Amino acid sequence: MSTFQKLKDLVAATEADAVAFHEKGNKAAGTRLRKAYQEIKVLAQAGRTEVTELKNKESK
Repeated sequence: MSTFQKLKDLVAATEADAVAFHEKGNKAAGTRLRKAYQEIKVLAQAGRTEVTELKNKESK
């Protein structure tokens, strides 16, 4: 469950950069947003792996 919480926290922390980039055109915020999207991708994959492992462990 910690992976999910980290993902939620990262999305919440990134919201200000998303607003700054999309509404104000702040290019530096866009760079930070792209970095956060990459981190979200990595966390999401880790979450998928975690869920699969737990599912397979329970079915045995």
